[in-house]
Amino acid sequence: MGLPIHFVVDPQGWCCVGFIFVIWLYNTVFIPQLILFPRFEEGHIPAAAIWGYYFASVFCVVSLLRASTADPGKLQDSPKIPITEKEFWELCNKCNMMRPKRSHHCSRCGHCVRKMDHHCPWINNCVGEDNHWLFLQLCFYTQLLSGYTLFLDFCHYYYFLPLKSNNWDVFVFRHELAMLRISTFMGIVMFGGMASLFYTQVVGILTHISECRLFNS
Repeated sequence: MGLPIHFVVDPQGWCCVGFIFVIWLYNTVFIPQLILFPRFEEGHIPAAAIWGYYFASVFCVVSLLRASTADPGKLQDSPKIPITEKEFWELCNKCNMMRPKRSHHCSRCGHCVRKMDHHCPWINNCVGEDNHWLFLQLCFYTQLLSGYTLFLDFCHYYYFLPLKSNNWDVFVFRHELAMLRISTFMGIVMFGGMASLFYTQVVGILTHISECRLFNS
């Protein structure tokens, strides 16, 4: 069963999501035209390389949309508190609602989120108990797509044989070098940023699991 839809009214967050979407769209449109299709036509790469790139691109944008619109674990009004868990709940001094411990109030979203990790402007949503796994998926698929893009950019210049023919009447081929430099720069930024974020998230999860085991033992 899918998570409830959750939208945050934040123009700054919309701009961040739009920026990520533009980067995704840029590489999804131009990398196949500049590298994949010409290389495939001359027999340098198999068709599986093209399909693999598009699959990675689809998984990346779908995970972005899901992480951006999924409910992170918003506390409902007048939540029912089990008698056995009352001691683990506390009052939020901002929204005057009872919330379980490890919940936090997000000033951008305007409500408390269960096990809130942080508010991420790049998805315009909080990362909490219900959508944390979707955020990790987004980090993973973004790394995959960015790494694949960097690999293709590198092979295009330093490994593959020169193309025998180019259609110089097409805009993308006239500006090939500049466009690939832009792609490479965006790939380095996205891959480096997402790799560090994914690492810190995984380390945080493993640390929390270890602390829970020590507490229960």
